[in-house]
Amino acid sequence: MTKVFIDGGSGTTGLRLAERLRGRKDLEMITLSAERHRDPAARAEALNAADIAFLCLPDDAAREAVGMVQSGKVAVIDTSTAHRVDPAWCYGMPELPGKREKIQKARRVANPGCHASGVIALLVPLLAGVILRPEAELTCTSLTGYSGGGKKMIAEYEGAEASPLLSGGRLYALTQGHKHLPEIMAACAGLKKTPVFNPIVTPCFAGMEVIIGLHRDQLNGTQAQVEEAYADFYRESRMIRFVPGAGEAGFLSSRALEGRDDMEISVAGNGERMNVIARFDNLGKGASGAAIQNMNLLMGVDETTGLALPRQ
Repeated sequence: MTKVFIDGGSGTTGLRLAERLRGRKDLEMITLSAERHRDPAARAEALNAADIAFLCLPDDAAREAVGMVQSGKVAVIDTSTAHRVDPAWCYGMPELPGKREKIQKARRVANPGCHASGVIALLVPLLAGVILRPEAELTCTSLTGYSGGGKKMIAEYEGAEASPLLSGGRLYALTQGHKHLPEIMAACAGLKKTPVFNPIVTPCFAGMEVIIGLHRDQLNGTQAQVEEAYADFYRESRMIRFVPGAGEAGFLSSRALEGRDDMEISVAGNGERMNVIARFDNLGKGASGAAIQNMNLLMGVDETTGLALPRQ
């Protein structure tokens, strides 16, 4: 039986992880009381007793936790930003070429960021297929549920005296320095220019929609070939799939996959101008769902075990 410890289990990612793992017969969960979790010695003991440890912590705390791991048998899955571009860590997006096999053998796995997961899922197939020109100047817009901002933001949105400004979408990272951009550029090999990135918090608990606009002259192909590239790239994927003609009566809601752990890719446009779109749950394939997928690969079991997916 695989022993699992969630360090930082009281945050949104940790809570979703615990919810998904609850009841699995192939896992033994190591838990600490709130008081013992504040004790570094108790945390270190739990981390080193685990076969797989999830870090659901701020960046500095995640680095500190990694330093506590002395046992060579412990595989660490870090959901923070701390190690995503560290060459000593395996970037945990199995859908990227060659990554699934590397994750299966890794002892250190950096879970992708939520916004980054959508951008990378959209750009890599087009770059790999030489359909997107590498010098393209891109703008990426990403709508996210407020749960991605953690406890403080959740309390802000759900408080009795919430500001009226919270009832609309709120653009942030205004200086174009969002923390997910380095991993996007690292994963999207060949892309020459960092995209303009516009993350927007919506007045919804969860759900994510990443949108990248493309002009025909940025492509070495047609809209039909863009769609074909996605269909081919994700044909064997259990977690990401291309859905032609996706939508809800002319709309595409960021909440369409809320509560699930998969991702849906679609294309909409008129041939000359188009949007490529990734929809998923920021706590699902954007965080906890992806972390469990990586855990399953480390364990050698079906990578979708314990995840909330649509019926095939």
